[in-house]
Amino acid sequence: MSQSSTKSTPRVQLVSVTAEEEGQRIDNFLMRHLKGVPKSRIYRILRRGEVRVNGGRIRAQHKVSAGDTVRIPPVRVADTVTAPVSAGPGLELEKQVLFENNRCLVLNKPSGIAVHGGSGLSFGVIEALRAARPQAPYLELAHRLDRETSGCLVVAKRRSFLRAFHEQLRNGKVEKRYLALLAGSWEGGTRRVTAPLRKNQVRGGERMVMVDATGKSALSIFIPVTRFADATLAEIDLQTGRTHQIRVHAAHIGHPLAGDTKYGDPEFNRRMRDAGLQRLLLHAHLLQFPDPSTGEVLSVSAPLDDVLKSVLDRLEAA
Repeated sequence: MSQSSTKSTPRVQLVSVTAEEEGQRIDNFLMRHLKGVPKSRIYRILRRGEVRVNGGRIRAQHKVSAGDTVRIPPVRVADTVTAPVSAGPGLELEKQVLFENNRCLVLNKPSGIAVHGGSGLSFGVIEALRAARPQAPYLELAHRLDRETSGCLVVAKRRSFLRAFHEQLRNGKVEKRYLALLAGSWEGGTRRVTAPLRKNQVRGGERMVMVDATGKSALSIFIPVTRFADATLAEIDLQTGRTHQIRVHAAHIGHPLAGDTKYGDPEFNRRMRDAGLQRLLLHAHLLQFPDPSTGEVLSVSAPLDDVLKSVLDRLEAA
């Protein structure tokens, strides 16, 4: 049912940027202050120069500073919102919080939910959490997981934490380890995969990430954990964070992921469905990083759920 439109006339807003918001891109800043307004509408008012910072026109890439005055033009939010995000999904996500302090939280993201709305999705993790915590002054994704990937996801509760965490990512101070079920019997021990990856390559009419010498550098370290008759449970130490990196690297070395309909092996996927697997078996099981405020190393783990454990129990031992 559509939300009723308000009859009040929207007014120009003059918003002062806080210290917590410093360094945020103007498009993200506007999304926080114009909740419910589609991204396309926000980019349109930016292109038209209707948004001003300290009286001057800016682009979507502009980063605000503490004390800046942002002019936000009149936008009738109620005219653009058809179905507000209910608190229900967010309350379910609250049950998945693994760790929380006053700067961030880490939750065990379920498979099948995107980290943010868009591309036909009415909401994602971040929108659901904001709906469940309407009084929270700040909630932003600190990094991303693919929709079908489950496991540890960091959400920033302060802008200062977000800036520091991104710097740690750039400097390789965030340890991210995944569990994945791979096709085939693994020979040998730990294997480093360094194949460069290039996005938006078209194959069979579908956009893919592909191994390409002109692509971006990538490093995944595969560590076998349990060998089964025709599959291997492996831990992957993700040293870089390219799109679909683990999935493409695994397929590149001849061990595609179970349940991967994009890069995987259809026959292997069929056998895994027979074993009860209904999803991609890729799980961010460990996240470790220094707390930017205290320097204390935070280590958060997310165990495999009972469904995935039962799938592994059904596989024959090597």
